[in-house]
Amino acid sequence: MTGSHLRNSHPLADRVATLDRAVDAWFEPVRGRRAFDVAAKAVSGLGDRGLVWTVSTLWVARQPGERRTRALRGLAAAGFTSMAVNAALKGVVGRPRPERAGLRLGGDRLPLREPATSSFPSGHTLAAFCAATVLSEPEQPAGTALRFGFATMVGLSRIHVRAHHASDVVGGVVIGCGLGVVLRSIVRRRPAGISPRSMRNGSPTGGVA
Repeated sequence: MTGSHLRNSHPLADRVATLDRAVDAWFEPVRGRRAFDVAAKAVSGLGDRGLVWTVSTLWVARQPGERRTRALRGLAAAGFTSMAVNAALKGVVGRPRPERAGLRLGGDRLPLREPATSSFPSGHTLAAFCAATVLSEPEQPAGTALRFGFATMVGLSRIHVRAHHASDVVGGVVIGCGLGVVLRSIVRRRPAGISPRSMRNGSPTGGVA
Protein backbone atom coordinates (compact mmCIF):
# COMPACT_ATOMS: atom_id res chain seq x y z
CA MET A 1 0.00 0.00 0.00
CA THR A 2 1.20 3.46 -0.83
CA GLY A 3 3.24 5.01 1.95
CA SER A 4 3.56 1.78 3.96
CA HIS A 5 7.25 1.33 3.26
CA LEU A 6 8.59 4.03 5.56
CA ARG A 7 11.41 2.54 7.54
CA ASN A 8 10.23 3.19 11.10
CA SER A 9 7.12 3.83 13.20
CA HIS A 10 8.01 7.32 14.36
CA PRO A 11 4.82 9.40 14.78
CA LEU A 12 5.90 11.76 12.02
CA ALA A 13 6.54 8.85 9.66
CA ASP A 14 3.10 7.48 10.48
CA ARG A 15 1.50 10.83 9.64
CA VAL A 16 3.39 10.99 6.35
CA ALA A 17 2.27 7.45 5.48
CA THR A 18 -1.33 8.37 6.32
CA LEU A 19 -1.11 11.43 4.08
CA ASP A 20 0.38 9.36 1.25
CA ARG A 21 -2.44 6.84 1.47
CA ALA A 22 -5.09 9.57 1.54
CA VAL A 23 -3.69 11.33 -1.54
CA ASP A 24 -3.33 8.04 -3.39
CA ALA A 25 -7.00 7.33 -2.65
CA TRP A 26 -7.97 10.72 -4.13
CA PHE A 27 -6.34 9.72 -7.41
CA GLU A 28 -7.79 6.23 -7.54
CA PRO A 29 -11.21 7.16 -9.05
CA VAL A 30 -9.55 8.64 -12.17
CA ARG A 31 -6.94 5.95 -12.66
CA GLY A 32 -7.98 3.67 -15.48
CA ARG A 33 -9.77 6.46 -17.32
CA ARG A 34 -8.03 6.73 -20.62
CA ALA A 35 -8.02 10.54 -20.89
CA PHE A 36 -6.47 11.00 -17.44
CA ASP A 37 -4.00 8.15 -17.90
CA VAL A 38 -2.80 9.37 -21.29
CA ALA A 39 -2.46 12.94 -20.01
CA ALA A 40 -0.49 11.80 -16.96
CA LYS A 41 1.83 9.64 -19.06
CA ALA A 42 2.36 12.43 -21.59
CA VAL A 43 3.15 15.07 -18.97
CA SER A 44 5.44 12.68 -17.10
CA GLY A 45 7.24 11.90 -20.36
CA LEU A 46 7.66 15.56 -21.25
CA GLY A 47 9.20 16.15 -17.84
CA ASP A 48 11.62 13.27 -18.34
CA ARG A 49 15.21 14.28 -19.11
CA GLY A 50 14.22 17.96 -19.04
CA LEU A 51 12.74 17.82 -22.55
CA VAL A 52 10.13 20.54 -22.08
CA TRP A 53 12.60 22.84 -20.32
CA THR A 54 15.07 22.50 -23.16
CA VAL A 55 12.39 23.44 -25.70
CA SER A 56 11.26 26.36 -23.52
CA THR A 57 14.81 27.64 -23.20
CA LEU A 58 15.51 27.35 -26.91
CA TRP A 59 12.40 29.43 -27.58
CA VAL A 60 13.61 32.16 -25.21
CA ALA A 61 17.12 31.94 -26.66
CA ARG A 62 16.00 32.41 -30.27
CA GLN A 63 17.05 36.07 -30.09
CA PRO A 64 20.62 37.08 -29.11
CA GLY A 65 21.25 39.12 -25.99
CA GLU A 66 21.47 38.89 -22.24
CA ARG A 67 18.13 37.13 -21.97
CA ARG A 68 19.46 34.30 -24.13
CA THR A 69 22.59 34.06 -21.98
CA ARG A 70 20.55 33.89 -18.78
CA ALA A 71 18.24 31.24 -20.21
CA LEU A 72 21.05 28.97 -21.39
CA ARG A 73 23.02 29.38 -18.18
CA GLY A 74 19.87 28.75 -16.16
CA LEU A 75 19.02 25.57 -18.05
CA ALA A 76 22.54 24.19 -17.63
CA ALA A 77 22.68 25.10 -13.92
CA ALA A 78 19.24 23.67 -13.19
CA GLY A 79 19.90 20.48 -15.13
CA PHE A 80 23.24 19.55 -13.62
CA THR A 81 22.44 20.66 -10.07
CA SER A 82 19.02 19.05 -9.83
CA MET A 83 20.41 15.80 -11.22
CA ALA A 84 23.27 15.73 -8.72
CA VAL A 85 21.14 16.65 -5.70
CA ASN A 86 18.43 14.18 -6.67
CA ALA A 87 20.91 11.32 -7.06
CA ALA A 88 22.57 12.12 -3.73
CA LEU A 89 19.30 12.27 -1.80
CA LYS A 90 17.95 9.08 -3.37
CA GLY A 91 21.13 7.29 -2.38
CA VAL A 92 20.90 8.48 1.21
CA VAL A 93 17.17 8.04 1.80
CA GLY A 94 16.67 4.80 -0.15
CA ARG A 95 12.88 4.83 0.11
CA PRO A 96 11.01 2.11 -1.81
CA ARG A 97 8.62 3.11 -4.57
CA PRO A 98 4.84 2.82 -4.14
CA GLU A 99 3.35 -0.60 -4.71
CA ARG A 100 2.24 -0.82 -8.35
CA ALA A 101 0.91 -4.37 -8.40
CA GLY A 102 -2.57 -4.35 -9.86
CA LEU A 103 -2.18 -0.83 -11.26
CA ARG A 104 -3.87 -0.62 -14.65
CA LEU A 105 -3.45 2.49 -16.76
CA GLY A 106 -4.86 3.19 -20.21
CA GLY A 107 -2.91 4.49 -23.18
CA ASP A 108 -0.77 1.41 -23.74
CA ARG A 109 0.74 2.93 -26.86
CA LEU A 110 2.25 5.70 -24.77
CA PRO A 111 5.22 4.15 -22.95
CA LEU A 112 6.12 5.08 -19.39
CA ARG A 113 9.72 4.65 -18.32
CA GLU A 114 9.94 2.33 -15.34
CA PRO A 115 11.82 3.96 -12.44
CA ALA A 116 14.96 2.18 -11.32
CA THR A 117 15.99 4.41 -8.40
CA SER A 118 14.60 4.95 -4.92
CA SER A 119 11.51 7.05 -4.36
CA PHE A 120 12.44 10.14 -2.34
CA PRO A 121 12.50 12.79 -3.65
CA SER A 122 10.57 12.84 -6.91
CA GLY A 123 13.33 13.67 -9.38
CA HIS A 124 10.89 14.76 -12.09
CA THR A 125 9.22 17.19 -9.68
CA LEU A 126 12.49 18.46 -8.24
CA ALA A 127 13.91 19.16 -11.69
CA ALA A 128 10.67 20.74 -12.90
CA PHE A 129 10.37 23.21 -10.02
CA CYS A 130 14.08 23.95 -10.05
CA ALA A 131 13.94 24.78 -13.77
CA ALA A 132 10.72 26.77 -13.42
CA THR A 133 12.26 28.85 -10.62
CA VAL A 134 15.57 29.46 -12.39
CA LEU A 135 13.96 30.29 -15.73
CA SER A 136 11.16 32.46 -14.34
CA GLU A 137 11.25 36.10 -15.37
CA PRO A 138 9.44 38.82 -13.38
CA GLU A 139 8.97 40.81 -16.57
CA GLN A 140 7.27 37.79 -18.22
CA PRO A 141 4.48 36.78 -15.76
CA ALA A 142 2.57 34.70 -18.31
CA GLY A 143 5.63 32.59 -19.11
CA THR A 144 6.39 32.16 -15.43
CA ALA A 145 2.82 31.02 -14.74
CA LEU A 146 3.04 28.48 -17.57
CA ARG A 147 6.33 27.09 -16.25
CA PHE A 148 5.05 26.63 -12.71
CA GLY A 149 1.74 25.31 -14.01
CA PHE A 150 3.54 22.63 -16.01
CA ALA A 151 5.82 21.82 -13.06
CA THR A 152 2.71 21.26 -10.92
CA MET A 153 1.26 18.96 -13.57
CA VAL A 154 4.50 16.96 -13.58
CA GLY A 155 4.25 16.40 -9.84
CA LEU A 156 0.60 15.35 -10.06
CA SER A 157 1.35 13.01 -12.96
CA ARG A 158 3.96 11.18 -10.91
CA ILE A 159 1.37 10.48 -8.22
CA HIS A 160 -1.22 9.43 -10.79
CA VAL A 161 1.04 6.81 -12.38
CA ARG A 162 2.09 5.77 -8.86
CA ALA A 163 5.75 6.39 -9.55
CA HIS A 164 5.96 8.33 -6.28
CA HIS A 165 4.32 8.83 -2.94
CA ALA A 166 2.71 12.24 -2.45
CA SER A 167 5.37 13.12 0.13
CA ASP A 168 8.08 12.42 -2.47
CA VAL A 169 6.46 15.02 -4.71
CA VAL A 170 6.13 17.56 -1.90
CA GLY A 171 9.82 17.02 -1.13
CA GLY A 172 10.64 17.55 -4.80
CA VAL A 173 8.72 20.84 -4.83
CA VAL A 174 10.45 22.20 -1.72
CA ILE A 175 13.95 21.09 -2.69
CA GLY A 176 13.54 22.13 -6.31
CA CYS A 177 12.30 25.62 -5.44
CA GLY A 178 15.06 26.05 -2.87
CA LEU A 179 17.73 25.06 -5.37
CA GLY A 180 16.13 27.24 -7.99
CA VAL A 181 16.19 30.35 -5.81
CA VAL A 182 19.91 29.90 -5.14
CA LEU A 183 20.76 29.18 -8.77
CA ARG A 184 18.58 32.00 -10.04
CA SER A 185 20.45 34.53 -7.93
CA ILE A 186 23.68 33.32 -9.49
CA VAL A 187 22.40 33.13 -13.07
CA ARG A 188 20.81 36.58 -12.96
CA ARG A 189 23.83 38.22 -11.34
CA ARG A 190 24.63 41.21 -13.52
CA PRO A 191 28.17 41.43 -14.91
CA ALA A 192 30.11 44.56 -13.96
CA GLY A 193 29.47 47.49 -16.26
CA ILE A 194 26.06 46.34 -17.48
CA SER A 195 23.12 48.48 -16.42
CA PRO A 196 19.69 47.14 -15.39
CA ARG A 197 18.17 48.98 -18.37
CA SER A 198 20.40 47.16 -20.84
CA MET A 199 19.45 43.86 -19.19
CA ARG A 200 15.77 44.63 -19.74
CA ASN A 201 16.44 45.56 -23.35
CA GLY A 202 17.97 42.16 -23.89
CA SER A 203 21.38 43.46 -24.95
CA PRO A 204 24.49 44.02 -22.79
CA THR A 205 25.06 47.34 -24.53
CA GLY A 206 21.46 48.51 -24.21
CA GLY A 207 20.95 48.55 -27.99
CA VAL A 208 18.26 46.82 -29.98
CA ALA A 209 18.94 43.11 -30.24
